[in-house]
Amino acid sequence: MANVSVYNMEGKEVGTMELNDAVFGVEVNEHLVHMAVVNQLANKRQGTQKAKTRSEVSGGGRKPWRQKGTGHARQGSTRAPQWTGGGVVFAPTPRDYSFKLNKKEKRMALKSALTSRVQENKFIVLDELKLDGIKTKNMKAVLDNLNVAKALIVLNENDQNVVLSARNLANVRTALTNTINVYDILKYNTVVVTKAAVAMIEEVYA
Repeated sequence: MANVSVYNMEGKEVGTMELNDAVFGVEVNEHLVHMAVVNQLANKRQGTQKAKTRSEVSGGGRKPWRQKGTGHARQGSTRAPQWTGGGVVFAPTPRDYSFKLNKKEKRMALKSALTSRVQENKFIVLDELKLDGIKTKNMKAVLDNLNVAKALIVLNENDQNVVLSARNLANVRTALTNTINVYDILKYNTVVVTKAAVAMIEEVYA
């Protein structure tokens, strides 16, 4: 089992913690991690883009001039794609970009992402994270003590003081143990997690 240091909010080491290999020591499956990221981004797409084809734009019912004898190229409609105001060739239509990823694949991708953070020493465990009030400066001070600039802070409960204090920091995101995902773990570089949150993650995913 992997051993990681446990720090307090001042950035001082106050102990160590053993991580469960079933969650934090799996063989990293890069393909599943990639699939999980693609799945999440695809599912977020609205797919509402729309343009009109020549059959949908108004007008153009009459042939603009006779077929022969005018010196112009032959034309059948003023709403053909080559005309100003005409329809779009192969116009985009609303569609659903989402696709399904199996539960086991999702779990394995999440475990792989967490394992990679542990292996890269970008998994920081705090004994606790409690703030007296909503103050961005205090949250910034905690991260500075840990030498972290871009972080995903994982909490075991919805602590509004911590959530609202971190909300205004550009490269910081908070998440509960049941809302963590592969994309955020990879995007925010360093995972800062409380001891209680680690225990809950191990309970759910082990």
